[in-house]
Amino acid sequence: MRAWVVRRPGPDPAESLVRADLPIPEPGPGEVRIRVEACGVCRTDLHLALGELPPRRPDTVPGHEVVGVVEARGPGADRFREGDRVGIAWLRSTCGRCRFCRTGRENLCPDAAFTGWHADGGYAEFALVPEAYAYRMPAGLDPVAAAPLLCAGIVGYRALKRAELPPGGRLGIYGFGASAHVVAQVAIGQGAEVHVLTRSEPARELALRLGAASARPAEQGPPDPLDAALLFAPVGDLVPVALRALDAGGTLAVAGIYLTDIPGLNYDAELFREKQLRSVTANTRADGEEFLRLAAALAIHPEVDRRPLSAAAHTVKDLAEDRITGAAVLVPE
Repeated sequence: MRAWVVRRPGPDPAESLVRADLPIPEPGPGEVRIRVEACGVCRTDLHLALGELPPRRPDTVPGHEVVGVVEARGPGADRFREGDRVGIAWLRSTCGRCRFCRTGRENLCPDAAFTGWHADGGYAEFALVPEAYAYRMPAGLDPVAAAPLLCAGIVGYRALKRAELPPGGRLGIYGFGASAHVVAQVAIGQGAEVHVLTRSEPARELALRLGAASARPAEQGPPDPLDAALLFAPVGDLVPVALRALDAGGTLAVAGIYLTDIPGLNYDAELFREKQLRSVTANTRADGEEFLRLAAALAIHPEVDRRPLSAAAHTVKDLAEDRITGAAVLVPE
């Protein structure tokens, strides 16, 4: 099968990603094989290609926003039938035994494995997934539009929950890529006042089209103090900026898996008056199921830049250079 692998992580993702001709994988016990219809391009894939996220194995196929059709089942796999459309997300497996798994916090499992990092993902024509960690997708859902929901959407939704935005509150979003533009639609759909802070003019234009109350460069700040904020840009320098923009009692949730170093914080200006700084780690399967139901109810529609699978390396480089507005999705030719 045609696929892409991360062979030489480095500063140029167009060189890090290499085309490969791999055997079609055979599903093991409890696994299903899907024929990939679409795979979203996530910033985590970029971090892996750049070496900012250390590879867990050589020549891994990246991609963890995968939608496809089940075409083979391994021994004991009976949750899905051939022909069912399923989604593969970032969280791939957990131990099920540790104190985190036993208390509904499987995203913190120390033995968790992740798609496109510990095991091959969706930059390929076929992919495997343990059926217990796959999501059933509605039959009428466009697979290309659905792909970004499986990480950008799910992890963004967990970040929104971690930020504890009060009903009708003011939400600031720093960085406005794939995840941010999905979670903005969720927050607006739930009645929030959303303010977007990003250097990208096309992203600011998209934010306003989606219903944001304002869209400005981060250094300008929001027009009013924020009840909560989400940081999607992997820039540690923005942490104190976002904390200063919070009102008393506000929470900043840092949503990325990678962040440059955070500078020293001024306690009075940036943390005092019960402000909170939180991180976000992956998601639970319950988050995913909850979000997909909510996305359907709110008719969330990602802004999709459709690309052929053959253009994967250049697409990841475009993401690195901020040439993608919304979410890029790879489609096998």
